[in-house]
Amino acid sequence: MRDQPIRVVFFGDSISVGQYVSVHRGWVSQLSRRLTALAEERGASVRVANASVNGNTTRLALERMPQDVQKDGVDLLVVQFGLNDCNYWQTDGGVPRVSPRAFAANLEEIVARGYRFGAGSVVLATNHPSGRDLHPMSPTGEPYQAGNVRYNAIIREVAGALAGRVVLADVEAAFLERTAGRRESLLPLLLPDPDLLHLSGRGHDAYVEILGPVLERELERLIAVRAAEAGVTGTPGPR
Repeated sequence: MRDQPIRVVFFGDSISVGQYVSVHRGWVSQLSRRLTALAEERGASVRVANASVNGNTTRLALERMPQDVQKDGVDLLVVQFGLNDCNYWQTDGGVPRVSPRAFAANLEEIVARGYRFGAGSVVLATNHPSGRDLHPMSPTGEPYQAGNVRYNAIIREVAGALAGRVVLADVEAAFLERTAGRRESLLPLLLPDPDLLHLSGRGHDAYVEILGPVLERELERLIAVRAAEAGVTGTPGPR
């Protein structure tokens, strides 16, 4: 219904929560203001929810999706996971928190559930490079960043398999372009050692610059669909 706000839900982990920075500096908060302003300019309205939880994997996200996303429905779903899925815990005996195959399946189910509960657009984001690339993790013998790269590749594969149903926002590629792949250029975008994973204020600003145009484009498209629906009888066909 055109008089109802467009429901935008950010669904992710601590990167979407904005852990360790002030609430107003987080990229989700910044984009909430931008999307709200854009909708008002177009004579529409949005309701933005941040359904993100620190430490979440895609497995944990699926368990809470009925309450945090499906209950109230969604029009634009922004999905950001992987940094916890690819991690290894000592107690897991050398396997990642979520296996590559399960990670891909979980992402596909998150997308499918998003569409089942009203989404007109699902944006799937890769994750930025971390600074945890120098020291091997026990028990894998490889740096954390190696897993991050692998799981970003899985995100791209899922987006490719779901072409036409998913919009890929390749944050990793944008960060690598922005920093020219140089570690010294990446570090100011991250919290300092020993963290080297969560975003600094500048890192959140980079997310805004990367994801802002993608989400604004999708919001404009949803607003146009709403306007078209208001002028015709029946429902539009699939995308």
